[in-house]
Amino acid sequence: MRTIAMTGLAVLMLGACASQPDDSRGVGFSDYSQDRAAREAALRGTGQPQTVLPPAERSEAEISALAEGAIAAAESGQATAAAPPVGTAHVAISDEQDFGAVSERESIESDAERLRRMQEQRVEVAPTAVPERPDSTGPNIIQYALSTSHPVGQQMYRRMNLAAGARHERNCLSYRSDDLAQEAFLRMGGPGRDRQALDPDGDGYACGWDPTVYRNAATAAAQGQ
Repeated sequence: MRTIAMTGLAVLMLGACASQPDDSRGVGFSDYSQDRAAREAALRGTGQPQTVLPPAERSEAEISALAEGAIAAAESGQATAAAPPVGTAHVAISDEQDFGAVSERESIESDAERLRRMQEQRVEVAPTAVPERPDSTGPNIIQYALSTSHPVGQQMYRRMNLAAGARHERNCLSYRSDDLAQEAFLRMGGPGRDRQALDPDGDGYACGWDPTVYRNAATAAAQGQ
């Protein structure tokens, strides 16, 4: 900034030596137009040439004042210059999708080295044996359904529950599904025994449970093979 101020001082000094318009005539485009019109009239032989007055000279005090003002303005501008913003750096965006950028920094050798490092970091988990299913899992209603062939309602077992109607309805309502009722029935000794009156007709199927759906599924699976 000091250099700029000195340059401005030099320009001011040169301007002091340049021709200045006469103060009585004023400064501006109108004075310049009048001087030009007078010169053109003199060249054409019309009109009278005007006497050009000597330029007004600046005093040393004026030049010194102008120089000090330029230096002060330059130093003031340097002191108040805005500091560059901090923390405005942009986060780099990945260029992994740019083939040109990747090809410049990667090679077949570097890819092979990266693959080797990834293989070294790979951890293989050894397979473990599937735990065995315990034998005491309770009755299997699917196996029971496939072991029978008689339809629902056909009596196969003797029942002695003379007043089983009310108990049958009440006890069957305690199960959320007929499959759960059939499992409980088999667990409690069915179909040979029916302590809860779940199978009053003696067909071996508790609370209206129907084994037909499991038989059909098994038949369809066998035909598909």
